[in-house]
Amino acid sequence: MSAKGRVKVGIIGSQFEADIHAESFRILSDEAEVVAVASPTPGNAERFGRKHGIPRIFTDYRQMLAEPDLEMVTIAAPNALHAQMTVDAAKAGKHVVCEKPLCMTLEEADLMIETCRRQGVLLLYAEELFFTPKYVKAKQMADEGAFGKVYLVKQTEKHFGPHAPWFWDVQRSGGGVFMDMGCHGIAFCWWFLGRPRIKDVLCHMGTYVHGDKTQGEDDCVCIIEFENRAKGIIEDSWARRGGMDDRIEVYGEGGATSADLHRGNALPTYSEYGYGYAVEKAPSTKGWTWPVFEELWNYGFPQEMRHFARCARGKEEPQATGEDGRLVQEVLYAGYQSAGLGARVPLPFRPKGVHRPIDLWRTPARQP
Repeated sequence: MSAKGRVKVGIIGSQFEADIHAESFRILSDEAEVVAVASPTPGNAERFGRKHGIPRIFTDYRQMLAEPDLEMVTIAAPNALHAQMTVDAAKAGKHVVCEKPLCMTLEEADLMIETCRRQGVLLLYAEELFFTPKYVKAKQMADEGAFGKVYLVKQTEKHFGPHAPWFWDVQRSGGGVFMDMGCHGIAFCWWFLGRPRIKDVLCHMGTYVHGDKTQGEDDCVCIIEFENRAKGIIEDSWARRGGMDDRIEVYGEGGATSADLHRGNALPTYSEYGYGYAVEKAPSTKGWTWPVFEELWNYGFPQEMRHFARCARGKEEPQATGEDGRLVQEVLYAGYQSAGLGARVPLPFRPKGVHRPIDLWRTPARQP
């Protein structure tokens, strides 16, 4: 691997999240440059390459991994593919940035972590809430004692459903909205509170709107209790109309704060006629909308990708690792088990004979 110049990056994928990766590297281009993209669907990689000015195009990611100057790959593919892609990239000597959730099972997580460790490459977990400017500021204030002892952290993410068909297919995704977005809230609450040990998980979930599309849950509430007696409340939904809702609330014995990720960075707008783009997953631009500006920056994606590039150069220590993703995976499993049993589930939790997290909710008797 080259020790000079910008980190050369390849992206696996060509849809929504891959667009975010490519644009994020462009916004903060001092540390990295995207030089290759791989996508198996005919024509997708070519279109993606033209859109983002990426010179090398592949339909097989394994061929892309053979590029000798490629140093890091980002994985923006369905959850069921994360583990094998990570293993292949690590064996090719490339650092790996893997989108959330890390994978489908704890066995896969262990394989990914061990393979990357053995091959001497980084496994970086793409949790952008660790880099979201509003949320980072809230954590900075909490760490400085602004709220005294924090006893409750809430994270909410809701909209009317994912952007790609594979999310609805539990064979490819491993679960519904909790698997898709609950992973954000789990990681955020744990990170915000200083990464304390998790005692137990209580989760309620159901399929209320999209039963014709998925076997997965489309609405979920999760309560995590930490060893320091603080609680995290995570609310996720694919059943909320009106576009994206992404918020946090922090409560301590000496103060409180809250942040609305979209409304505070938006232009309150009314239009009888509609217009182009307002915000991620907004179904319409007629009537009242809240079009955002500098959307990716406000999410934290460019800051995240720049950090990962600096980690590949040894300039920074990783803030989001494969081990972090594995912990989130364990809590996801415990949450599905809790919803299936209607009871709290303690950690550590290791499911037996289960291939997908959702199996613990749909068939709870499988887990003793």
